[in-house]
Amino acid sequence: MIESGEDTLVKDGTLDIHGNAADKKKTGNWRACYFILGNECCERLAYYGMSTNLVNYFIKRLHQGSATAAVNVSNWSGTCYIMPLLGAFLADSYLGRYRVIALFSVIYVIGMSLLTVSASVDALKNSAAAAFVALYLIALGTGGIKPCVSSFGADQFDENDEKEREKKSSFFNWFYFSINVGALVASLVLVPVQTNIGWGWGFGIPAAAMAIAVVSFFSGSRFYRFQKPGGSPLTRIAQVLIATIRKIKVKVPDDKSILYETPDNESNIIGSRKLEHTDKLRCLDKAAVPTETDDVKGTPNSWRLCTVTQVEELKSIIRILPIWATGIVFSAVYSQMGTMFILQGNTMDPRLGPFKISAASLSAFDTLSVIFWVPVYDKLIIPFAKKFTGNERGFTQLQRMGIGLVISIIAMVTAGIVEVVRLNIVREHNYYDMETIPISIFWQIPPYFLIGCAEVFTFIGQMEFFYDQAPDAMRSLCSALSLATNALGNYLSSFLVMIVTHVTTKHGKLGWIPDNLNRGHLDYFFWLLVILSIANFFAYLWISMRYTYKKASGFAK
Repeated sequence: MIESGEDTLVKDGTLDIHGNAADKKKTGNWRACYFILGNECCERLAYYGMSTNLVNYFIKRLHQGSATAAVNVSNWSGTCYIMPLLGAFLADSYLGRYRVIALFSVIYVIGMSLLTVSASVDALKNSAAAAFVALYLIALGTGGIKPCVSSFGADQFDENDEKEREKKSSFFNWFYFSINVGALVASLVLVPVQTNIGWGWGFGIPAAAMAIAVVSFFSGSRFYRFQKPGGSPLTRIAQVLIATIRKIKVKVPDDKSILYETPDNESNIIGSRKLEHTDKLRCLDKAAVPTETDDVKGTPNSWRLCTVTQVEELKSIIRILPIWATGIVFSAVYSQMGTMFILQGNTMDPRLGPFKISAASLSAFDTLSVIFWVPVYDKLIIPFAKKFTGNERGFTQLQRMGIGLVISIIAMVTAGIVEVVRLNIVREHNYYDMETIPISIFWQIPPYFLIGCAEVFTFIGQMEFFYDQAPDAMRSLCSALSLATNALGNYLSSFLVMIVTHVTTKHGKLGWIPDNLNRGHLDYFFWLLVILSIANFFAYLWISMRYTYKKASGFAK
């Protein structure tokens, strides 16, 4: 039986490139996602090709100390993950995800080009100012891309179609897979180029990769489904808060059907389905209680009377925030691969037969771990878990993230053990002033591999959770919130380094993290992260057991 044209149209409100309701047979699904995944792979190759070895660039080219370089990398990386809040706001409110990705990609390419010039031109080679201008342009550019690409890819699947909904869950796994393919190439190819050929070529190749990413993205335009921007989410949140305050003395009725909502199946928010009422945070329901002064039959003033869906939007965000906060410590653990793991690796024997392995290249084992675990999770773990849990995803999103938190604790314990072994060799043989000591750098493989496994559970789980639990018209914003945990994790790492350095260097002591790590106690810093991670995991358990999943109904406007 051939489906009619109307039956093949999506029901989630997305449009094709001509502004018509998207046709399932001509747009979206994997046919569109291949271009998005190609874009993400190349963009991540550019990002990691530039950032993986950045701490060594600061030390060797800009002549910064170990602790200073680690703080500068963490602060820059944190900015890369906080800027998505700006890109997400523009995407959800006014421009849409497609236009924001296009605009900020141009800024990204300019930043990459300037960084290449600053590393190549003799007059700028030692200029920290030129390097930081370029790096923070890149941070701005990535801020528009990061929160929008994953959501834009997920938009290619109609949530009202059961088959497409299952593919959407799989998309997040393969999206993260493509990120790590790019990161793997960066670690195996670009880091050696930076180390052995020069920083100009080492940054120039990522700049070219970013240009290819832009071409890949635009090539799929005719296949994309476009979500209409729903107006400022911040304005809608403010309206609920103001209406609640104005009706602070109004009693919320026991009969929830009295609360104001649009009469048809469509929400009054562009690009959003209706949200069903929930009993938690009942004080906010006051904003949806009609009074005699409200024009219920006409068009009520949204600053005095809000729909149930609008109130539930805010409730959804509030419910997400505690889960979001527990991701900060995990991100601080993850950030060690770009700072402390590299500093630790710089002191270890890098030889593999006749070859020398850069410490930054060891991050390849993190990406190899992700590349290994994504298909294993998607093809083996999910079907196996389904038999026991009955959940179509194998595990709930919250269970998946919790498993990742446990694995991250084991990863940091392993890193601490490696440092204890390394320092014992230093003390036993009086290697305090040796640049590298005779312990193989490949002892670092287990911590890298475990963190990669933790990413597959926690980071991918976060992407899916924040997209799924976000109100339809706030998905870019919630994806940006997810990414902001990385920003705050990097800032937390910087803060911990600064506090530890300040406290442990009093009275002329070298401290835990001196320039010569053989005379320090980096293992103590790793144990500190273990303690924080354990406390964070128990907080996560308490919060997740009380979480209520959102329920959407009707069709998007």
